[in-house]
Order: sequence, then structure tokens, then C-alpha cells
Amino acid sequence: MQPPTPYRGAVTTTPLAPVLQWAGAASRVRPAEQHLADAPLAPPSQTAGLAELLGPLGSARLLAAAPRLAAAPRGDGHVVVDVPGWKAPEVTGLPLRGYLRRIGYDARGWGLGTNAGDPERDVDRLAEVVEQHARRTGRRVSLVGWSLGGVLAREVARTRPTLVRRVVTYGTPAVGGPTYTAGAATWGEEACARAAELTEQWDRDTPISVPVTALFSRRDGVVDWRACVDRTSRAVENVEVGSRHLGMGTDPDVWSVVADRLARPDALRRED
Repeated sequence: MQPPTPYRGAVTTTPLAPVLQWAGAASRVRPAEQHLADAPLAPPSQTAGLAELLGPLGSARLLAAAPRLAAAPRGDGHVVVDVPGWKAPEVTGLPLRGYLRRIGYDARGWGLGTNAGDPERDVDRLAEVVEQHARRTGRRVSLVGWSLGGVLAREVARTRPTLVRRVVTYGTPAVGGPTYTAGAATWGEEACARAAELTEQWDRDTPISVPVTALFSRRDGVVDWRACVDRTSRAVENVEVGSRHLGMGTDPDVWSVVADRLARPDALRRED
């Protein structure tokens, strides 16, 4: 089966969908849709935020999904750096990294501990980590980021495209910085406005050129799902899943999409 062609502003479904149906899996990857709201509205409601307490319970689906996860395409051994979300310790990505190692990737944490929420500093730090891995292996590095971790991954891909193979984000605001997140009040109006302005400027002047897969959920109680839809990257695919924000890191549908996208060829690889 040919994978769907990424196109700007589209929401696509993973090409694994027929396989998931064949395996009897309760996939929550949504069918393709052609029209999306033009812009995010506001941070999620308090009710949606409280519902996030149920998010981690979705990890129970991993057991039922084990057969289809085991059948994912094999990795080629390249480095995949996993970047945690805002205020999240590095250990939060351990389950996903363990899965990616089992299917053949050199999956690693970002090595910088808890994501303290200083993106201007951490983009440079993450870029150094990526550069070290690329220099050591002689291969480009893929980045997987949750929430704010995805923001950092996107900016490294924007500024260091020759080092980054592919980016996969989940629950990551691609629009507005923290403006449309539950943390907007913590950041403050001035910081939100500055981040939104910078993001808009960078997207206009230097759109991300490496392949990006942006996963979002309408059940997200931390980030307005509309803000997670990437409308500006040159090779972007937006994919809807059904988990809550806090459950995305252990959601089998997220894992399936990550595994499938990481297995796709490196666009810049040169055959001998």
C-alpha cells in the first residue's frame, strides 16, 4: 500500500489502518478529513483539564495492542531522540523509547533531564545533542517530542535541517506558543504574545523543510487541538488520534504512527 501524500493543512490517517482492522485492534486513528478550523480558539476548558486525570489509564490498551505493535516495520538503527514535555522528567518517555529500541532504533532520551520550560535555551542545547549523535554515527537523527518537547524538536529541525531526518510530535502547539495551552496563565500574557509572534515570523520566513508528522487529539485537555495542526511546514502530515494529552506517550495508536513514520526513507540519503 502506498502511504498517503502529505499535504499542507490536511489531516490524514495512518496507512496502517487496514492492518489494524485486520488485527481486530481498537484503533483510534481518525479517518481523513479535508477541512479544519482556521485557527485555535483558547486554552482548553477546566473540565477538559480535569478529564486529563484519566489520560494515563489509556496505557492499558498497550497490552491488547501488543500484536500489532510487534508487527511494526523494523527500524534501521538510526538515532531517535525523545524530548519530554513541559516540566516532565526524562523518564516519561521511557516506555516509548523501550518500544522503539525493540523494533530496531537507537532510541535515546535527550540527556538534559526534566524539561524546565526554557525553550530559547533548550533549542540550542538540544541542537548540540543532535549534532553529537549525527557526528558520531554519520547519519541524520530523528526527533520525537511530546508537547513542549515537540516545539523544541521543530525548532532544531528548522535551524539544523541537514542533521534532522524526521520529526514526529504529539500534543505539540505548532501555533501560538503557550497561548492556547493550559499553561498560558503561568507563562503570562506578554510571554505568550512574544512566543506567538516569533513562531509566526519563523514559519513565514523559514518554514520547516524536513518531514514532520504532527499528531493531535480533539480530547486534548492541555493544548487546544487546533493549535497542534501544522499548516506551514513544507512536508507536513497531521494525524488525529483519540487519546488525551497525558496519555499520548503510552497510547498504542501514537506508537504505531511513530513506528511507521520513522521507518520511511531518509529523503537526503544517498545510495552507494
